[in-house]
Amino acid sequence: MVNRVQKLLEDANIKLASVASNVMGKSGRAMLNALLAGTTDPELLAALAKGRLKAKRDQLRLALEGRVKAHQRFILTELLCQIDSLDDTIAHFDEQIRAACAPFEEAVELLDTIPGVARQTAETMISEMGVDMSRFSDASHLAAWAGVAPGNNESAGKRYSGKTRKGNKILRTSLVQAAHAASRVKDTYLAAQYQRLARRRGKKRAIGAVAHSILVMAYYILLRKEPYREASADFFDRLHAEATAQRLMNRLRQLGYAIEVHRSPAPLAV
Repeated sequence: MVNRVQKLLEDANIKLASVASNVMGKSGRAMLNALLAGTTDPELLAALAKGRLKAKRDQLRLALEGRVKAHQRFILTELLCQIDSLDDTIAHFDEQIRAACAPFEEAVELLDTIPGVARQTAETMISEMGVDMSRFSDASHLAAWAGVAPGNNESAGKRYSGKTRKGNKILRTSLVQAAHAASRVKDTYLAAQYQRLARRRGKKRAIGAVAHSILVMAYYILLRKEPYREASADFFDRLHAEATAQRLMNRLRQLGYAIEVHRSPAPLAV
């Protein structure tokens, strides 16, 4: 629906999407409402920009120099009405979901402390796997049930394909989405895990590993009823301090540096 709005604006030679990342945001919606009200002056329309978009008013003036005809205003009005109707429907569903999750509010808030896991993801996880982790023998059992654990195809001591097994599709999809979000949160263990694996195994496998880690974290958080505690982005460097130091020294030598290293009397705690 938003794409149709953008196409309609393009037909009217209005390039709002080239300046504003979200055409349906507060600033974009204010400009669209002004267009429907009959305002055509680019200066007045650009003055409706809010927040960080204010710094782009000069670009907005150029982008808003178009001509919206009567039939285009009619279509834009209908499209915006449909978008508003969908937003209202989503809001009603959110209210019902929040009411259904009320008995599990503590668990939702605990899962919400994991980087990349927003409230909607936490509610999905609770609805699919519940809050009683005692039904799973361990975190590996839960990961296998959810479908985020590597396959175990082995015969006569020879390991074959480790393709991820099938599991709960809804839970797995939510975990993968959370993993994508967590991989972009700076200075966190999950982001460091993603970067570390993506270089060696590829982005898809790295996302799968992060999704697995999020589920394992959720298992222990619900089991112990404790919020997530950040291990920090340098966890892996501290875990293998000697190997990290050797790798960095080798890199410096490759760049032509002669180095002399002295170990601190107080080593970093892992």
